[in-house]
Amino acid sequence: MKQKLILQVFLIFIFLSAKAQENIPPLNQKIVAYVTLTIGTQVDRGECWDLANQALKQNEAIWDWAYEYGQLIDPLKETVYPGDLIQFENVEVKYKKGNTTFTETMDHHTAIVYRVIDQEKKIFELAHQNTNFSGRKVGLSEFNLNQVIKGKTMFYRPVPSD
Repeated sequence: MKQKLILQVFLIFIFLSAKAQENIPPLNQKIVAYVTLTIGTQVDRGECWDLANQALKQNEAIWDWAYEYGQLIDPLKETVYPGDLIQFENVEVKYKKGNTTFTETMDHHTAIVYRVIDQEKKIFELAHQNTNFSGRKVGLSEFNLNQVIKGKTMFYRPVPSD
């Protein structure tokens, strides 16, 4: 009986994950597939924007070469999908883990949304490189938009070059 319940829960999880995947724009899906192949490796020179550049270039998406990676979206009013890109400008993030308060800064940084952890709470898993935790290799980290206390975060939906 318990195994049957576990199987049912697992199948529901798979079904819901597949349904969520259906809603992701096709270009975003391709960008996530590209990023998946690069995790743990260095893309180009290892600069943060090199990952975004190659993800967009390999999937024939357009961008302005000045850190605008497609169509600007408002993450507070619109759905954020895996494959969307984020440009950070003078951002400071503050959060607590246990009794310790952490502060991180991103003066000028680019990342790709790899996974949406919680759309309502604006928590995402980001893929990026040129970071303290992964160096010049592509790594994944959690980002909570509600923990931004300073600066600008611009979210972009990739646009096909058609």
